[in-house]
Amino acid sequence: MNSQQLAEELSRMYNTALRGGQVAMIHLFGIKYANELRGVGLSDLAEQAGISRTYGTEINKGRNLAKYVDLKPQVINHARRRFLS
Repeated sequence: MNSQQLAEELSRMYNTALRGGQVAMIHLFGIKYANELRGVGLSDLAEQAGISRTYGTEINKGRNLAKYVDLKPQVINHARRRFLS
């Protein structure tokens, strides 16, 4: 996944999150795409996604959490259905 695709996915996850859930979706993005985010400027990615550069810190928090958590398939599928509806 290239940086443009990552930015589009981050934008989609952020903009389709329920009110009050945007930061959680940014963390989830960091967890889900931790491997793809290696070597990517996270503040630049946030800006490219059309959100504040300061959210680069939140993406990094999710990326750091990825070492300790596994996403449940039912959560991923639920989130995907919610985002795409």
